Amino acid sequence: MAGKSPAPASTSGSPVLLSGGNPQIAKADGNAPVQAYIAAMPGWKHDVGRLLDALIERTVPDVQKAVRWNTPFYGIAGEGWFLAYHCLSKYVKVAFLNGTSLQPMPPVASKHEATRYCHIHEGDQLDEALLTSWIRQAASQPGERCF
Repeated sequence: MAGKSPAPASTSGSPVLLSGGNPQIAKADGNAPVQAYIAAMPGWKHDVGRLLDALIERTVPDVQKAVRWNTPFYGIAGEGWFLAYHCLSKYVKVAFLNGTSLQPMPPVASKHEATRYCHIHEGDQLDEALLTSWIRQAASQPGERCF
């Protein structure tokens, strides 16, 4: 019985883009893998990644970063992860891992009880004040200890 083939290696040295244009970045801790993910985000999604990363760093100066499951995660050392985002075909999915406790609550429900999402589509006018408020609130609460 044949196993699943690994994803093809990129010939350009750039990360492979998975389904929906999500960059394939190896699991690692720190800013460097998150920056590699952002650099590989395709098209308009790259600007969204840069904006999210800048808002998070500005709002939570001591933020910890990692890439897990081809997704950047942001957290507080010893407190867990509070935010992640992921490229999909038509939007960037921003996951607030304790989103049900945020006011106002991010608009999209999840199958995970405490998680709420905000979807950012091409051309959306982002409410940076609201995003910053959600980031600040999420970082001030115990996060997920999923890895």
